[in-house]
Amino acid sequence: MTVAIAVAAAVLVATLVMLALRWHHPEKAPNRITPAAERILFPLLGDTVSQPALDATLRLARAEGATLIPAYLAVVSLQLPLAAPLPGECEHAMPLLETIEQRAARLGVPVDSRIETGRTARHALRQLLAAERFDRIVVPAATASSSGFSPEDIAWLLENAPGEIVVLRPERAHVRHGALAHAT
Repeated sequence: MTVAIAVAAAVLVATLVMLALRWHHPEKAPNRITPAAERILFPLLGDTVSQPALDATLRLARAEGATLIPAYLAVVSLQLPLAAPLPGECEHAMPLLETIEQRAARLGVPVDSRIETGRTARHALRQLLAAERFDRIVVPAATASSSGFSPEDIAWLLENAPGEIVVLRPERAHVRHGALAHAT
């Protein structure tokens, strides 16, 4: 009888220890929450990037311990080979990528920057999606003050890109705290 009691006590203690570990470390519990992203793709267009969109992307990457992949999408004219050097596009891309890398370094976020070429922004994005490994895409939407993706490009992305997609649109001047400002 004492052996049976000892075995039952051992099983009870093991169960309690396992429950305590799961309570203190919920990420170890199966099916509790979606795993954190390891690589976050941040495609860029044009010569500016929305500061609020970049800040939100960096916060997300830092919170998840993910590597940020800023990818500048360079459009190559049909008159040039796709692999042609693009000094004008690089003049736009390099300062943006450097700024992102510097801000990410201050926050301890690892960065793996790149430039992807294509005949159109959507073609470059398609090539990037096919070549790159990522868990989540964070897309800045176009605004009056910063370059970003058009509603049509975002719709295409939602239909064609794998994985999670986050679209960030900075707050507009006339929209405050979820309420529209009334025009007079």
